[in-house]
Amino acid sequence: MAIYIALSNLTDEGRKTIKQRPGRIKEVNKEIEDMGIKVLGQYAVLGPYDFVTILDAPNNEAVMKMSVELGSRGSVHLVTLPAISVDNFIKTLK
Repeated sequence: MAIYIALSNLTDEGRKTIKQRPGRIKEVNKEIEDMGIKVLGQYAVLGPYDFVTILDAPNNEAVMKMSVELGSRGSVHLVTLPAISVDNFIKTLK
């Protein structure tokens, strides 16, 4: 499994949904987990993104499939980044 950072922005439709049903966020996280991707943490943030989500996924393909599935709904735009721990980064450089 590998770590990914998902940066997301709600669309106008997504904001309407969240305002009416804030629990929808947890429902989507359950759907993500049903795709074989574990949600390790999630934060609502200020700034250029609405949410930062830390994911543990089996591979890039699983994350791409998740991104297409969620993005096709028209409620969110995602930017997903593969991440490596600083310890592994240092180890790789040695």
